[in-house]
Amino acid sequence: MSIARTRPVSAGPPLAAGDARPVRIGARSASALVIATVFGIGAFGWPLLVSPDSGIAHGLDAPLIFGAMLLLVVAVVLALLADGGMDAKAVAMLGVLAAIGAALRPLGAGTAGVEPLFFILILGGRAFGPGFGFVQGATTLFASALLTGGVGPWLPFQMLGAAWIGLGAGLLPAVRGRREVALLCAYAAVACLLYGFVMNLSFWPFGLGPNTSVSFVPGDAVLDNLTRFAAFSLTTSLGWDLGRAITVTILVALTAAPVLRALRRAGRKAAFDPVVTFVPQR
Repeated sequence: MSIARTRPVSAGPPLAAGDARPVRIGARSASALVIATVFGIGAFGWPLLVSPDSGIAHGLDAPLIFGAMLLLVVAVVLALLADGGMDAKAVAMLGVLAAIGAALRPLGAGTAGVEPLFFILILGGRAFGPGFGFVQGATTLFASALLTGGVGPWLPFQMLGAAWIGLGAGLLPAVRGRREVALLCAYAAVACLLYGFVMNLSFWPFGLGPNTSVSFVPGDAVLDNLTRFAAFSLTTSLGWDLGRAITVTILVALTAAPVLRALRRAGRKAAFDPVVTFVPQR
């Protein structure tokens, strides 16, 4: 006669101290992330490829992009679930981090580029992996827009930009200690600057009149338009983007070590899957 006993174990090999189990990326979730990224690049860059006689109206495509973005986020989550990389505990952690990010957003609204929510996107993506970071970025910006009344044509582009920040943080090389903090600080600075440039690209072809030296010219060479776009970004938004980059970099430098420890500890302790073993009765 045997007696069934259960013991909690993790679903993978033993983890070193301080390590968390990132949300695994399988073939389906990787494909979903690639499709979402290609879609995002197209959503931002298609005006650079239109002909001079095309009628372009950014406000008309924003609802379509928003709907497609929501579908892509759902597709990524379903792919992660299907690949076994995301379970109910990971979804719960996603909700907690998205709520924290949404609560942080009003703290910097309208204040010289101060946007503290980005540091939690970077640390969440770093702790739990690129798939988790992508979904966290998109859901955080969506939730914060509902909280602050920031729903508009810009929202799907903000969701894409934030999703890429979380995705990139999860793809950084595996280092620990001070090197990890330094790597995250450098990434935070670069990612926040690029986020500002990408957000500019979402409205620059449509929001600036045609009679300036930095205006978008439909049908012109892509390199020439990108040169004008770079000049536009440097002269209009660089100060704001630097404020974001400096703020987030300081927050990452001050909080990365304790916050990552807490997130990784939560990732380890969230392994409650029981394994049944049968022990012969004596």
